[in-house]
Amino acid sequence: MRVLLADDHSLFRAGMASLLSAWGIDVVGQAAGGREAAELTRKLEPDLVLMDIGMADGSGLDATREIKRESPEVKIVIVTASDDERDLFEAIKSGAEGYLLKGMSEEEFVGMLRGIEAGEPPLSQGLAARILEEFGRVQREGPAREPADDLTVREREVLQLVAAGSTNREIAASLFISENTVNFHMKHVLAKLHVKNRAQAAAYAVQSGLVDPARTSPVAGADLPK
Repeated sequence: MRVLLADDHSLFRAGMASLLSAWGIDVVGQAAGGREAAELTRKLEPDLVLMDIGMADGSGLDATREIKRESPEVKIVIVTASDDERDLFEAIKSGAEGYLLKGMSEEEFVGMLRGIEAGEPPLSQGLAARILEEFGRVQREGPAREPADDLTVREREVLQLVAAGSTNREIAASLFISENTVNFHMKHVLAKLHVKNRAQAAAYAVQSGLVDPARTSPVAGADLPK
């Protein structure tokens, strides 16, 4: 996995680069601001951008939206000290695949990054419940949307387990299918629900009644990938 770091604190970037390199993750570049992050993403084509929010040279949220418009296949995870709900919601709505707080442990951080390769949404403890609540509010107050009636039975089963916080490995074991098959079904689920990532899919599924809320739990409590 090729990673680009975007943070305006050079000491933090250096420490992060050292940590990721020690875990065998390739750091291909570093940016000190949002505009630089967007420029380096075009040039270096990383698989993942670890993006801070508040930077002197352009907001990380603005950079996230720009990168997602130009290179939607590039994954972006916000890494910040801010647990402000407005930042969290705006990051997910802008297309970020995850939101991690800088106070988490090294092992938990790297474990969540590893999960990205398997399609797991990295969210620091306690944040997933906030996302579900916010998207529920938007769903209630926004224009009515038709349920995704064209989801297959298997896709609904996968979505139910995603909303319950299961990893791809756990979903594969529960349904007796391969992880590649889980990824295949998730791509179709995202397309049919017209959402950007698993966090949004889980939120929409619970609030629209596509899955049984009694069988779901916040994804933040999911086990880390082994």
